[in-house]
Amino acid sequence: MENLTRCSWVNLNNETYVKYHDEEWGRPLHDDRKLYELLILECFQAGLSWECVLNKREHFRAAFDHFDIDKVASYGEEKQQELMNNPGIIRNRRKIRAAVSNSAVFKAIQQEYGSFDRYIWSFTDNRVVAEEFTERTTSPLSDAISNDLKKRGMTFVGSTIIYSFLQAMGVINGHARDCMCSEFPNHAQQ
Repeated sequence: MENLTRCSWVNLNNETYVKYHDEEWGRPLHDDRKLYELLILECFQAGLSWECVLNKREHFRAAFDHFDIDKVASYGEEKQQELMNNPGIIRNRRKIRAAVSNSAVFKAIQQEYGSFDRYIWSFTDNRVVAEEFTERTTSPLSDAISNDLKKRGMTFVGSTIIYSFLQAMGVINGHARDCMCSEFPNHAQQ
């Protein structure tokens, strides 16, 4: 592994985690399918580490039909039980049910706003919030988005999960000041 300075939370012994930090985390994301996948995975993170979820991401993709939102939204009891029996993913019945029900809410937001991207970036007027990494786990922004998503019917979207989601998808640029990724092209308004 190169000798580069990264955010302190990166496990340098996990190549997948290092690659995720270097190439994905904190970079402005606008693709609804990727935002949907990330939000579902963040919901599975509740009470666990992101590293745990990331290590299982390929298994999640296979188990959840590559995050085809229409398929996931239509999962019935049989498919949900199949997921409960899948050792490659986090097997938590409440989180699996949340993934299914949150899919319908995600689709409703897409219909209302034209895209989930427009919805989520509207909270910051399409601007990245620079907030150097600290041990902080929530913010007034994550509180507001969490509350709105809960009002719309989503579950497993508490402020801590949403804060992590916002950092991961680049609404919040939380890289440490000395991190090699702290400076990257500014968010282009879309």
